[in-house]
Amino acid sequence: MAGRAAVPEVIWARPERTGRGPRPAYTRADIAAAAVRTADEGGLDAVSMRHVAAALGCGTMSLYNYVPRKEDLYELMVDAVSGEHELWEPGGDWRADMRRVAHDTRALMRRHPWLPKLMSPAYGFSPNALRYLEHCLACLDPLDMKYGMKLQLVAMLNAVVTTYVASELATAERVRSLPWSEEQENAVRIAYLGSQVAGGAFPRMAAAFMEDAGPIDLEAVFATAVDRVLDGFVPRG
Repeated sequence: MAGRAAVPEVIWARPERTGRGPRPAYTRADIAAAAVRTADEGGLDAVSMRHVAAALGCGTMSLYNYVPRKEDLYELMVDAVSGEHELWEPGGDWRADMRRVAHDTRALMRRHPWLPKLMSPAYGFSPNALRYLEHCLACLDPLDMKYGMKLQLVAMLNAVVTTYVASELATAERVRSLPWSEEQENAVRIAYLGSQVAGGAFPRMAAAFMEDAGPIDLEAVFATAVDRVLDGFVPRG
């Protein structure tokens, strides 16, 4: 099959160009940028070797000379947007710095809504991803803990952010597909839920709603989720 490697390989271990022959018409950065634009505009399903090749102005088979597999194309995309992470000088408060990491990552995923679908350990060791991971570990320097546990913290925080943003994006997509307003939808559902809870069959749910009947602050929910992860890594005693 075209583009299928006979043995496993990492795209970053493969020379971008050899010392022989004419200079390649495109760089990996060119290819990644075209793929990212395609995904930003049409979603991940729009990303194909054919579409990316068309965006570059080359033939599909020519693209395979640069990117052997579609999985490699995905990895180039993840690395490209990973380069958008802010790598500031840590402030010495590991919790505050990791909160900032979480909020920056959430913003990155919102800019590129296809990104949560490609969050995988397999793509976690590209050049820009490694720089991001090193930055996270630098933020955690004040935390007296082995690096293995620090890596767990980063992984758990990324998992929470990814899950939260994926839910946000799915909700937004559903709202866009509604034939009526979000307010109308919510009003109908709240009325139904109220009728069910008022019947007495769900006393704990009724008590929960009585405690906090106001609108949900999604920003506060996200901040709380991040803090819960960080709380779990505070040294005991």
